[in-house]
Amino acid sequence: MSAPHTRRAFLSAMAGAPRLLAQGRKSADVTLRIERAQIEVARGRTITTATYNGTAPGPLIRMHEGVPCAVEIINHTDVAEYVHWHGFEIPPEWDGTEEEGSVSVPPGGHLRYEITPLNSGSRYVHSHAMAMNDLSRGVYSGQFAFVYVEPKRDPGRYDQAIFLSTHEWEPRLVAEQDSESAEDDEDESRGDSMEIRYGIRSINGKALGHGEPLRVKEGQRVLFHILNASATENVQLYLPGHRFYVIALDGNPVPRPGYVSVLELGVGERVDALVAMNSPGVWILGSVADDVRRSGLGIRLEYASRQGDPQYAPSGNLPWDYLRFGWSSESPKPDEIIPMRILRAAPDEQGMERWTINGCTYTQDTPKVLRRGQRYRLAFNNRTSEAHPVHLHRYSFELVRMGDSVTSGVTKDVLVLQPYQTAEVDFVPREAGLALFHCHQQMHMEMGFKRLFRVL
Repeated sequence: MSAPHTRRAFLSAMAGAPRLLAQGRKSADVTLRIERAQIEVARGRTITTATYNGTAPGPLIRMHEGVPCAVEIINHTDVAEYVHWHGFEIPPEWDGTEEEGSVSVPPGGHLRYEITPLNSGSRYVHSHAMAMNDLSRGVYSGQFAFVYVEPKRDPGRYDQAIFLSTHEWEPRLVAEQDSESAEDDEDESRGDSMEIRYGIRSINGKALGHGEPLRVKEGQRVLFHILNASATENVQLYLPGHRFYVIALDGNPVPRPGYVSVLELGVGERVDALVAMNSPGVWILGSVADDVRRSGLGIRLEYASRQGDPQYAPSGNLPWDYLRFGWSSESPKPDEIIPMRILRAAPDEQGMERWTINGCTYTQDTPKVLRRGQRYRLAFNNRTSEAHPVHLHRYSFELVRMGDSVTSGVTKDVLVLQPYQTAEVDFVPREAGLALFHCHQQMHMEMGFKRLFRVL
């Protein structure tokens, strides 16, 4: 299968030619300063962390579909950094990962280059440094920012757009709580391992009850752009008295928009949803889980002229399901099916859990070779008791099967595999170079849950 000779293919070819910009040759359209700052998450809870431009989240970045964007990254810290443009089809040099051979930003140094966003919608940028036991680095830190790529045509059927990013702070390693499983595949003799717990949570860098509320008016249609910028936590969000009309997943319009009462976002996922403001009051938009919401994962939403304590109520009964947004039809037959069997291995000497794909932990020595223009199907089989938000760099994929149900039309770059779930996705690589696949749960990625592809 060859890539079509379209304007998109031409732009893709242009984007595939790396352009390192010399200092002073062109002013930057986007400047990211990696610098440490103090973030007041709640009264009496100030976090010192690495950030983009001194805030967490960093400033909202707006780009334009198909328009080259000059980026300058200045590293004011004393460690090298990788800056990953999540959801962008760009060359591996600028994708921001050590595994792909991307250019790092040296300590005290800077980097200038040009990228062309080929896909519109909600994207994001974040650190791709490996944290390991240093929980101040990588996506545990405040190095993340929402990126919105303006489409060439925006129908604008809304009155207000609101961008929200969830994140957790004060991570610590603790012994994992015991969990029982009836499945045979997962190693129940793996021994004690470690997991991440957090001291406080936030939306847009503020815990519930701290910071400015969201302000709306009755009768408005509000477009929520929501990003899960966590290092390890999948989230469920609910707004009492309202329903979310989901129109896009991971920045890509869905073929069948639809209503849900609860939004579920795995690590790295984005959801765009319209909400009709027809239930006046003061509400909490926050986590379905009481303990998570009370630890900060929520934000106050106020209608005009309404005051008082914010209200919350149990969530409704419209379950989250990717299938509701796609077509119930078969996708084209792939050129190759790539099995991706996920297993958990015994922890290492430090009690850190380890993960395998097809029985192997990650190695950079033998990437799987793919060819441009071929259609590949990743056949996932999650044989563990944990949900995994799996992510493919540099390419989006189409959901073609969830369990026993076929589907088509839903395009994403992160997919949450539920415990013991099977799923299949298709993608067509169009540019040469390395492309990283991994679980977006930071601990899982660092402990073997990743695989490298080489596109020829």
